[in-house]
Amino acid sequence: MATSHPATPIPNCASLWLIDVLAYLHQQKERAQAALQQMRDEAGVDRELSPAPGVWKGKCRKRKFTNFSPEEQQVAILDLFRLDGKTALVTGCKRGIGKAMAMALAEAGADIIGVSQSLETTGSDVEKEITARGRQFKGYSCDFANRAAVYAFIEQVKASHPAPDILVNNAGTILRKAAAEHPDEYWDKVMEVNLNSQFVLAREFGKEMVARGGGKIIFTASLLTFQGGITVPGYAASKGAVGQLTMALSNEWAGCGVQVNAIAPGYIATDNTAALQADAARNTAILARIPAGRWGNPDDLAGATIFLASPASNYVNGAILTVDGGWMGR
Repeated sequence: MATSHPATPIPNCASLWLIDVLAYLHQQKERAQAALQQMRDEAGVDRELSPAPGVWKGKCRKRKFTNFSPEEQQVAILDLFRLDGKTALVTGCKRGIGKAMAMALAEAGADIIGVSQSLETTGSDVEKEITARGRQFKGYSCDFANRAAVYAFIEQVKASHPAPDILVNNAGTILRKAAAEHPDEYWDKVMEVNLNSQFVLAREFGKEMVARGGGKIIFTASLLTFQGGITVPGYAASKGAVGQLTMALSNEWAGCGVQVNAIAPGYIATDNTAALQADAARNTAILARIPAGRWGNPDDLAGATIFLASPASNYVNGAILTVDGGWMGR
């Protein structure tokens, strides 16, 4: 009588599928490890940029890949948002959005050069709050509607400070009157403050960033960069132009290591929007469209400001980042 042996189990379809999946995952793991090792081997090697004709040519270093523990990895990522040793020039810093931006930059480690039309050159509230955070602050006053005053301010800064690493072009104004009655004086002042002075500042400080191969420029745009608004034709035109200027400068300077971007705030509770907040019908209509269901606060701009001012955004160029509670998504 023949000796019987236990039959070898025949794999079912599910088992065969699982074996195939495990083999595939093992293969992908080996490929990923090989690719990571190649990046580590190449880390720290200089590479030449290939800029367009007429654009500054420089070198950049590849980021070094290291074996980090999870805790070390978290610290390494957060370090990308630090601004230690940097100097930021913030216009319109006395109150509202500009003040919140200046405070956020200081908390991230930057020293601040602040300027507003009515800012006290010493002893201002913004100076006290920034120095209380352990950062340096120097205040200036400048009428951005006066071209000669803008140039004089630029000369003062260049004579008294190292070149800023970060320029926040935030100063702005708004004058309301229906288009048919909107006077030349309103139009001219809004365009001078919101657009012309910002271009001059970006050009004069931006050329230094280009020459040294790095820098950050942040414009304050608006929802009216994308929409027309009501009774503010000059403001809408100026903010639409700021969006185009952001992209125009980025096209020329991104290859030089200078990131030019903009933040478009939504409806933020500031002096500039006090009239809208006081208008019961408009206020109700505005809140009904905002998915977040509230007006923004100036501090809501802090995170976007630090992101665009820090190495975390080194591959972000020509972007207009909306911080609007979801308005533009509706």
